[in-house]
Amino acid sequence: MLKQRTIASPVKTVGIGLHSGRKATLIIKPAPVNTGIQFVRIDTPEQAVVPATALSVCDTRLASVIQKDGTKVSTVEHLLSACAGLGLDNLLIEIDGEEVPIMDGSAASFLFLIESAGIAEQEGPRQFLVIKKPVEVREGDKLARLEPFFGFKLDFTIDFKHPAVDKTGQRFVVDFAEHAYRSEIGRARTFGFAHEVEALREMGLARGGSLDNAIVLDEHRILNNEELRYDDEFVRHKILDAIGDLYLIGHPIVGAYVAEKSGHALNNALLRKLLEDPSAYEISTFAENNAPTAYSQESQPLFF
Repeated sequence: MLKQRTIASPVKTVGIGLHSGRKATLIIKPAPVNTGIQFVRIDTPEQAVVPATALSVCDTRLASVIQKDGTKVSTVEHLLSACAGLGLDNLLIEIDGEEVPIMDGSAASFLFLIESAGIAEQEGPRQFLVIKKPVEVREGDKLARLEPFFGFKLDFTIDFKHPAVDKTGQRFVVDFAEHAYRSEIGRARTFGFAHEVEALREMGLARGGSLDNAIVLDEHRILNNEELRYDDEFVRHKILDAIGDLYLIGHPIVGAYVAEKSGHALNNALLRKLLEDPSAYEISTFAENNAPTAYSQESQPLFF
């Protein structure tokens, strides 16, 4: 039986929030079986606990923000993406501010932190959410869909009218039976456009953004000195985001995700629609010998 996993020992990091520009300390700690992933706002008098769930999402403007009883944790998607990529089910994540640090704009720092602390197998069976029938949401020309598939696969198409994005590719498909999260997705950085920065900052967003934690483009080119980490880093980052957003369902997904121009809002709408239809999914456990290849112990180096 595939078992639940947590971090082997606590690990700590400090960084600034992409949108708030404020420094925050993050401590990732082990948690018991069936806890799920929970954030603890240690800067609040009551040490408020905010569960990382789809129904906790309260804002999706350029990031996924979760809340409980008015206490928020924002920009959770990159850290949750790393947790999904490493197959972690149970964590307590202490944070002394409202926003998860952006680090280098990818999931790479979180992968390194967690792997340096080690991963511990637990006694409870790992519970998977198996997609039983297609579920789809649309908004104009945007689309997000989950459909039955014995594994975990994402097919993402973006549509940014920019020379650098056109040149590098607007679509990427990743099947975790064949691709490794760490090497294929985890290092892809967030990106933004220079002409939008001032307007975003007036809205209270992107105040911590810089060339150190994002790919920044002007009308014609990439402004960063560092080269792209992947030829198609833009669309790969959208997949990184989607993996984090989907992990808010509370279980690893057995199914295929298809998206066209989707983002945090549509991803959350998709999960909410899925949860509204109990016939669209089931919660299952798997023995090692009948698990999807993407999640089996033998292929852990691939996905994890």
